[in-house]
Amino acid sequence: MSRIRTLLVDDERLARRGLELRLATAPDFEIVGECENGREAIEKVAALAPDVMFLDIQMPGLNGFDVLAALPQDTMPVVVFVTAFDRYALDAFEARALDYLLKPVDDERLGQALERIRAHLRARETLSQHEKMLALLADVKGAGELEPEEVLARMASPATRYPEIIAIRTGRDVMRVHAAEIEWIDAAGDYMCIHAAGQTHVLRATMKQLENALDPAIFQRVHRSAIVNLARVRKLRPHANGEYFLTLAGGQELKLSRTHRDKVELLLAGGLRGRG
Repeated sequence: MSRIRTLLVDDERLARRGLELRLATAPDFEIVGECENGREAIEKVAALAPDVMFLDIQMPGLNGFDVLAALPQDTMPVVVFVTAFDRYALDAFEARALDYLLKPVDDERLGQALERIRAHLRARETLSQHEKMLALLADVKGAGELEPEEVLARMASPATRYPEIIAIRTGRDVMRVHAAEIEWIDAAGDYMCIHAAGQTHVLRATMKQLENALDPAIFQRVHRSAIVNLARVRKLRPHANGEYFLTLAGGQELKLSRTHRDKVELLLAGGLRGRG
């Protein structure tokens, strides 16, 4: 991963200087700009495209939340709030900040925040590479698509028995994939990967289309970009932040996000109980 382009936003010059000195000990972080107010921050995010922004909340004029509201989502850097007031913590995380530091910033706490930034950017870079790979595969091999008539019929008649075969059209050919052989499905951008019987089928589709085409008694969404076959789940491991990790029969490990924690009992009943 290249150097992490960093923007410091704080109306207090000494606060910016303190962060600058501490970040000097982290050679992978490069400070590309400093701002003393919200308006300047909006302009510099557009001009400099930083990877991460350390953002004060209380500033004259536009505060930190105003800055986030004014930034387009597609240019939003990773945000770490830095403030003297802990009462903003909940609002900060609801605004999707990666972390929240209280002034005066503790060295150990800053180090933890830097590690979170690094991990987040590595994950984002991996996803970007995944999307590029799938786009290349689609260009070379041709991405399939679900048979539209089948999807529409499934959406119009949800009570209808779910098919044992999923038809994927690639050009003039139609690939027949047995639903029972599907282990898991993951998404990257406009592409979906259906992993079944040792093969991966790349197609243009949406999670919603696949959810409509598959039996929910067998397949469940465990993440915004993943569906799993319950019968393939072999182990459920809790994580400290409220997430879980699922291990499938083939050894693959998938994340069960906090927003899908209601699936835990279903996974235990459908994926783990009575299976070795």
